[in-house]
Amino acid sequence: MQQDRARVDMSFWAILPVSLPALTITGIWVVYAMALYNQHVCPVDNWLYNQSCEEELHLQSGPTLCCTLENVPLISKCGTLPPESCFFSLICSTGSFIVMVIVLLRYAHVIEKHQNCVLNTAALSTGWICAAGLIMVGNFQCPVHRTTAAEVGVDQNAEGIFPAAG
Repeated sequence: MQQDRARVDMSFWAILPVSLPALTITGIWVVYAMALYNQHVCPVDNWLYNQSCEEELHLQSGPTLCCTLENVPLISKCGTLPPESCFFSLICSTGSFIVMVIVLLRYAHVIEKHQNCVLNTAALSTGWICAAGLIMVGNFQCPVHRTTAAEVGVDQNAEGIFPAAG
């Protein structure tokens, strides 16, 4: 009887790995829909991008929009401006928490079934580092007006080390 109850309780935890992609993929599409509604990005089906436009995207109206390369609907662009940035942070933080729980449960499961090994500890460490990276991406957004990620890192580093340089 006790063993059957343990199986039922453990089957509940099997929902976690399935809920992670379901939550994050749905959340990313909601963030995109919010950015599209607020006219922060252009629709995915718009394949014509201009060098410049007379009006900013959020000031335009009508069925056809003048879009530039700054309005390409990338995940990082969709989650940069409020209010969708708040929801993007929530999705990333929740996803990161689920990743941490899944990795910890797997670590404990391997220890219970087998002996602890270096590979199991490395998997735990790698999973938690990935979860920490997802928290950083979700909660510390920067505008996407820079051309490369290296420039963003250099500028933020210079501002942190030399406040007068930024």
